[in-house]
Amino acid sequence: MDERLIFSSVSPPSNNKELPCDMFDYWEELPCAIYSINLKIHTVEKSIEGAVKHTWTDMGLVELMNWKRTHTEPTFEDLEVNLHSKGDNFQNFKADNSIGLQPVIEASQHQKVLEALRESVRRRTLNICKHDKDIMGHLEFPGAAQMDLEAPFAILFSGGLDSMILAAIADQCVPSEWTIDLLNVSFEGQAAPDRISAIAGVKELSAISSSRRWRLVEIDGDPASLSEMRGHLLSLICPSKTHMDLNIGLALWLASRGDGWITENSVRKEYKCNARVVLIGSGADEQCAGYGRHRTKFREGGWSSLEREMQLDMQRLWKRNLGRDDRCIADHGKEARFPYLDEDVMHSLLKMPLWDIADLRQPLGKGDKKILREVALMLGLKSAATLPKRAIQFGSRIAQESNRRSFGSNRAANLASAGSAVLPDI
Repeated sequence: MDERLIFSSVSPPSNNKELPCDMFDYWEELPCAIYSINLKIHTVEKSIEGAVKHTWTDMGLVELMNWKRTHTEPTFEDLEVNLHSKGDNFQNFKADNSIGLQPVIEASQHQKVLEALRESVRRRTLNICKHDKDIMGHLEFPGAAQMDLEAPFAILFSGGLDSMILAAIADQCVPSEWTIDLLNVSFEGQAAPDRISAIAGVKELSAISSSRRWRLVEIDGDPASLSEMRGHLLSLICPSKTHMDLNIGLALWLASRGDGWITENSVRKEYKCNARVVLIGSGADEQCAGYGRHRTKFREGGWSSLEREMQLDMQRLWKRNLGRDDRCIADHGKEARFPYLDEDVMHSLLKMPLWDIADLRQPLGKGDKKILREVALMLGLKSAATLPKRAIQFGSRIAQESNRRSFGSNRAANLASAGSAVLPDI
């Protein structure tokens, strides 16, 4: 094999002795862009020359790649209006069964984000729903088109703010006869935080949409799978190589496989989700200041420091998250779709003043991702709107299990900064 130019969607280990044995040093993620390359071989160096990275001609894409917000530094008057007039938004919503919850006060910002998200989810679900329904309609046995069909898509579901919003919006976008599978991963059975919030989340979703069949798929990770699947998972997350990458990769891999348990009529039974598409909430935290480090940056350097950290997160998202996540999910023949990263959603958030996106002067669970909490309230998700951020590796308890195996205890792992630590055998 000619190793000078190899493109691959994954980085499997090679038995070819002519290739480097260390796949983590050999492979690299290709940045988002359009490229061209001159395949003429340099006669002396035997190398390919003339690789060109082209600039985007679509100004909308240029804006998203640069990710620069116009309104970053608020005036004193802006903050007073934000804190008091719009103020306690959690207390200023009234029910409207036709369109969810609407605020008593003017809420054009929230409505724009909700509409953009609704269209984003619609784009990512209606095509597969229509395809599956057309197939069932052409089956030759009576009543086939009226069957309660298997869900054509699933949602990676922790019961947290981001996944609850996706589920509630998906409910508005697809016919009520479609079952929606909610995939939840736990390495601590029913005791994991994400399992507890997922069960509570299904109850809240059922309260706002009782005609929908919500199917919580409880996927229990076996600690033994950490060792059994390690080699395969390393090839999927490569060139990412930290403990956190491996933990997140395993959680996503198990979720997208879809092998779990469902409870029907108080009976728990095995179930496999066959949905070909998985909706994921990636991008919500980066765009709406959902991470703890965002609060740290705000505390240290104010609004401009927060904006710079969010810009950095968005510009490296493709490298730190999306390639890794997509490979782990695609390993099961599933397609990951990211509604929060729809261009229209990103544009709607980027045009808003930063202090309307998040107000980190306010407590955890209120000021972080403030705009999404207000969207959740508009959807009727009162409990979900107050939930704090919890990353999948912590909510599923995979990080805790991994820390015990790799470092002996969580305390030792914390001292070693386990999340960002490179895996020892890489």
